[in-house]
Amino acid sequence: MNRHFLTLKNATFFLFLLFTSVPAAHAGEPSSNTLTAQERADGWRLLFNGKSASSWRVFGKDAPPASGWEVSQGWLIKRAGAKPGNIVSREEFSNFEFSWEWRMESGGNNGIKYFVDETRGKLGHEYQMLAKLEQKPSKGSTGGFYAVLAPADPPPVRFYPKINSSRIRVEANKVTHWLNGRKVLEYICGSEDVLSNVASSKFKKVA
Repeated sequence: MNRHFLTLKNATFFLFLLFTSVPAAHAGEPSSNTLTAQERADGWRLLFNGKSASSWRVFGKDAPPASGWEVSQGWLIKRAGAKPGNIVSREEFSNFEFSWEWRMESGGNNGIKYFVDETRGKLGHEYQMLAKLEQKPSKGSTGGFYAVLAPADPPPVRFYPKINSSRIRVEANKVTHWLNGRKVLEYICGSEDVLSNVASSKFKKVA
């Protein structure tokens, strides 16, 4: 039976993030979820070792990822049809760089949120992940700031069984997104560009 699920590999970062529980990809054999000596010296931290999701908890609760999330063959997976809720890192970070690998079958839709304040619900900036080929990038394209800013000239999304790599960097109020090795978005929090696009988005009443 085919399964759709979110898969996360080599999750290393400095921040509080959230996974939306929308169906995503199929598992395969990932490379080892480890850090090199140089990566450790550079300050990277491994938030998923391919064996345990202990660095994560259910959104709004001090509880481990619920049934529906599982670790299999070195991947963090959300099972198709399951509604286990969003998961967040147990630690919170300010300036950070988050790097992860993922794969989704065609039509899969997911995202990673950051700048999330649980007291305000699930509102946050979202790195969109969409398994869809597009002729022109939009505010809903992979690598964009979901519903606010479109990515610039993103490389094609790779469908399962191929693997995508993504990265988010936050330095003070500057945010940068990468997709498959290419920088696709850079913005300044609170800038006129961001504020005007939020004001014309579906988030205008909650910003």
